Amino acid sequence: MEKIVINSERAPEPVGAYPHARRVGNLIYLSGVGPRERGTKVIPGVTLGADGSIVDYDIEAQTLSVFRNIRYILEDAGSAWEQIFDVQVYLTNMKADFPTFNRLYAEHFAGVDACRTTIEIGALPTPIAVELKVVATI
Repeated sequence: MEKIVINSERAPEPVGAYPHARRVGNLIYLSGVGPRERGTKVIPGVTLGADGSIVDYDIEAQTLSVFRNIRYILEDAGSAWEQIFDVQVYLTNMKADFPTFNRLYAEHFAGVDACRTTIEIGALPTPIAVELKVVATI
């Protein structure tokens, strides 16, 4: 079975040695996707202190940016948002952020009916509060 590496010209550059996604057969496996913007160090919804620590963040702005980045990768891979069937969500503050995230997820995933797992973690590799990993079909 042919395995194809996918890198989007619209999504933010990966922060490590990995592609945006891999296609295996008619499945697309996305690497973890955060809210950064391509070609910049800008993270929508994040205010950083002089030392690079998070001073404040807006989970809604970050979540919407993550969704946009996922769309870019899927479209550039020949798939679509509606083709997502599995979602893993990583939040750094479940208690504070889950209600807002869950509301946005319900709005944007209406009719998609993807399986989902949401996990709270201590930190992500960059100063962000949310990251998603998805699997979709072509």
